[in-house]
Amino acid sequence: MKLALYKYDTCGYCARVLRTIRSMGLEDRIELRDVLRDPARREELFEARGRGTVPVLRIEDDAGAVRWMGESRDIVTWLETTFG
Repeated sequence: MKLALYKYDTCGYCARVLRTIRSMGLEDRIELRDVLRDPARREELFEARGRGTVPVLRIEDDAGAVRWMGESRDIVTWLETTFG
């Protein structure tokens, strides 16, 4: 499974997800993609979701199927359920 978190540094909701990632020791499993510093990532997010709001977790399973999860609360719950 490949995971990527679309975020930016001053986003409070992103900070909530990042705290969970760090507290669970998942830093090496989730690629961080800053949508303010990397215009290509911002465009990628917009093309996939139709908007650029963050945080968004991109989940690619072993078969290559991709799904996008928004809402910090949903992301935190998914991380805790999947890796907790």
